Order: sequence, then C-alpha cells, then structure tokens
Amino acid sequence: MSHPRLSIVIPAYNESARIENALERVLGCVQERGWDAEILVVDDGSTDDTVAIIGRWMERHDRLHLIRNPGNRGKGYSVRNGLLQSAGELVMFTDADLSAPIEEAELLIAALDEGADVAIGSRWLDKQKQTITQPMYRRFFGRCFNWVTRKVMGLPYRDTQCGFKAFRREAAQTIFRLQTIERWGFDPEILFIARRLRYKIVEVPVTWGHDERSRISYLKDGMKMLSEMAEIRTNSLRGRYDEAIAAMKDTSTMVTPQIDRVERIERAEMKAQ
Repeated sequence: MSHPRLSIVIPAYNESARIENALERVLGCVQERGWDAEILVVDDGSTDDTVAIIGRWMERHDRLHLIRNPGNRGKGYSVRNGLLQSAGELVMFTDADLSAPIEEAELLIAALDEGADVAIGSRWLDKQKQTITQPMYRRFFGRCFNWVTRKVMGLPYRDTQCGFKAFRREAAQTIFRLQTIERWGFDPEILFIARRLRYKIVEVPVTWGHDERSRISYLKDGMKMLSEMAEIRTNSLRGRYDEAIAAMKDTSTMVTPQIDRVERIERAEMKAQ
C-alpha cells in the first residue's frame, strides 16, 4: 500500500462548534489543490458531539480518520499521537480553529521540498499577514513568553507557539518519540529536540487570524508552560534526552542515520576546539 504524500493532523477537544467548518475547509482544500493527503483528527477525550460529527464526515470521506486518546491528555499528547500514527511522507499539524488557513500549508511544504527537515509557521516574521490581530494583552503576554522561551531554551525563533508546523516523516518519527511534554508547552520541547538532533528548521511567515474562542489562558497556562520549560532544561542537563536518543539508536533503523550524523558533527566540533 502506497503512503500518501501528506498527513494533516488536527488535535481536537470539545470542538463541536468548530470542527465541521474545519473539516469542510481542509477537505475542500485537499480536493481543490489535488493534494495526495490523509486527514487525522485526534480526539482528546471530548465530552460534546465532536466525535459524532467526525464520524458523519468519515462516512463520506475515506481519507479522513479519527484517533481517540485514552481520556484528556493534552494538545501535546494529541499531536504526538496523530503524527506517530500518520503515514505521509510529509506530516503536519494545524489547530482546529484554522487561524492559519490550511492553504498556507503549501508554504510549509515548499520549505520542506527545498531542504528543511522542519518548517514552522510564524505569526511574527511578517505582521502584515495577520488578518485579525490579537488583543493587546495577548500580544504582550505572547511576546513576553516568547522572549523567555528564547532565553531559557536557546531557541532563536520569532514564534515557537504557532500551531502550524510540518516535518519530514523521518524527522517527525524521531522528534515526537523523544517528546515528554503533553500539554501546551510541547512546542518549545520539540524544537529543542530538533535542534539537538541538528535538523534543519525553517521559520515561515504565514497568514494568521486570531480566534477569540482560543482556550489558552496566558496566566494559568503561561505559568504551566514556564514550569515545563524548566523541566525540559532539567531533563537536558541530566542527560535524559541523550539517553533516550541512544536507546532509540539501538532499537530503530529509521533514526540511526540522523543520530550517527549528529555524533560525527559533535566529534568534529570537539576536535576543532
């Protein structure tokens, strides 16, 4: 059985008000653009009609699939669960609100086709592409969080939290198997892991329209994400990512070439010093 060119993963939790519009837009775009794509919606323990709505759409679309988490585990768990079960040569995830129009996926795909291993959508590289801007307080907290993320995690990207990212299959299978953060703070971790593995990461400006129905609380969730960043740094300092990478090399032929490449680069850097 041949693999699709693209897998689109949509995490969903109690999205009955938005999921039908999301499916209509995504499936319509796939058909209109002629993409060879599968769509995987990952339900994170919804208690509303989300699953029933997806089920009705699956009856008419054989490339649409439902994955159900074992209860409510968080967005990070949902994205990992979907991407690790996807079959595409290229894999991506997008939020159910489609704040970044699904058509913008072509920009991420182009970056991967041009040699990137990871392509991340950015709301801040070109602010003129924001069709509906965030309220001032959200922009303030978002910028503060991103500044802290860059300082604490050593990530040079303008926007780590945009829910619009794409990966080559091999990179996704490696990165997400090393992921440990299951809720909102997973984005900095997967970028941290990708940099640790020397994957080429490209930040791509995308059109963005803020959705006021966003569930994230910059105070409550922001504090949780800060604690998760501290956890990531602690794991790194204690060598837990290195141990997991070594274990993966022993058990997986898929990730061995990239890990060997990283080791060669590190040995060369040590000799140069």
